[in-house]
Amino acid sequence: MAAAKDSSGGVDELAADWKSKLNLPEKDHRPQTEDVLNTKGNEFEDYYLQRELLMGIFEKGFEKPSPVQEAAIPVALAGRDILARAKNGTGKTGAFLIPTLQMIDTAQDHIQALIIVPTRELALQTAGIAKEMAKHMKIQVMTTTGGTPLRDDIVRLYDPVHLIVCTPGRILDLGSKNIAKLGKCGIMVLDEADKLLSMDFQSLLDELIAMMPKERQIMLFSATFPLTVKSFKDKHLKKPYEINLMESLTLKGVTQYYAFVEERQKVHCLNTLFSRLQINQSIIFCNSVQRVELLAKKITELGYSCFYIHSRMHQTHRNRVFHDFRKGLCRNLVCSDLFTRGIDIQAVNVVINFDFPGMAEAYLHRIGRSGRFGHLGIAVNLITTENRHDLYRIEKELGTTIQPIPGEIDPSLYVAGAAPPPEAE
Repeated sequence: MAAAKDSSGGVDELAADWKSKLNLPEKDHRPQTEDVLNTKGNEFEDYYLQRELLMGIFEKGFEKPSPVQEAAIPVALAGRDILARAKNGTGKTGAFLIPTLQMIDTAQDHIQALIIVPTRELALQTAGIAKEMAKHMKIQVMTTTGGTPLRDDIVRLYDPVHLIVCTPGRILDLGSKNIAKLGKCGIMVLDEADKLLSMDFQSLLDELIAMMPKERQIMLFSATFPLTVKSFKDKHLKKPYEINLMESLTLKGVTQYYAFVEERQKVHCLNTLFSRLQINQSIIFCNSVQRVELLAKKITELGYSCFYIHSRMHQTHRNRVFHDFRKGLCRNLVCSDLFTRGIDIQAVNVVINFDFPGMAEAYLHRIGRSGRFGHLGIAVNLITTENRHDLYRIEKELGTTIQPIPGEIDPSLYVAGAAPPPEAE
């Protein structure tokens, strides 16, 4: 018995030893909300993941599974189809990447998993996270999107690739030409599934699935699930495990405000917000490409650092803007709805709707760029007389509260480490 006890102690020491050698990022001490804290208390080690994957998870800064990760990881590892609905910024990417990386067999040189996303920026971001998590493994991750030379993808696929993160049109092109051989690819993940199942993409996905083996696993993740999801589920998913963590639609850490202004006062109002708010980084949304460029020019003229990004820019320019903003080289980013899907920049604590969206879904995704992973943030909406009915309707549809903006906004609502104001006697 004593020998067994010593043996166990040795194993424990070895386990402690590999953890002590990890290159962990600086701990994030910002307060978090129950969107990510309301867990069952599981640890990543509870899922019997490969040590090399655990090393990547911890070095990426993940400490414990969030609620959607707790719900999805063990089910995905069991091979079940999944239909998961959870708020933006609560750890959905980790919920599908961790089991997908665990299930890939690097002894096999064929494509084993596709992660399909609606935008090029989200593909680059997701592939970046996958590479960081898998850096101690031998998994080969490839990104392929429209707007880049097909020739580069053909050359890349001469070598082994296990996981492809992609947009639908490009992977269909590669698959239909048999450049990307999908006959043995057993895992498909649809991130931002509501967008992917819109009329723009649905037929493409049907064609892609037809190229995959009959025994396959399909996982859908999104914050919103319109009716198109049901028809896709009935057609392609086998007894999917359904996860719904959406008792409310908006993130608990994002406080929402509106300011009634005339159209010609908007730039002045924005200037006032810049001078009064403690902005770490902000994302400012406009409803058209032209207005994005015009507003970015105005902000620069006011003397504030500003980038802009929209769908008509050349892909290499978009990539550079996205990379530089993520690195913190600029404080403010003006963009169109291109930038609403899944983009995760932890430093963003303020979102401003310079132009108010007409759809609740667009509003939900926009404000979800602030308050990521249970942290705090604010959303400010500039409302004209033309928008006021949309404001009331969206507030009602989302079951949320958008407050009139006060003269002073309490910094503790969106600034890390700020103390709340003292209570009145």
